[in-house]
Amino acid sequence: MKVLTANRLSDGIAVWYAEGGWAETVGHADLAHDKAAEDRLEAIGAAAGANNEVVDVNLIDVTVVNGLVEPVRLREKIRAAGPTIRTDLGKQASPAVAGVA
Repeated sequence: MKVLTANRLSDGIAVWYAEGGWAETVGHADLAHDKAAEDRLEAIGAAAGANNEVVDVNLIDVTVVNGLVEPVRLREKIRAAGPTIRTDLGKQASPAVAGVA
């Protein structure tokens, strides 16, 4: 399974493509379950990059754990949640993101 991620150009915040826009939490991201869905997300990301909405557009691997979308790689977990040594900072400090580790 994959999701589309990028950094919003206006403020640098990590975002994930969700339902026609960019969400600030990975849990809302549109999931690609097959190659056709991945291709669709890549095309959306390319267009958003070309329109200067986002930068560093990538498809990343995710898994669903206890109903929550979780990035596979550590780098992406940090982008999704925040610093690993200060859980009181970043997105992980928000109750809406408490399930992301």
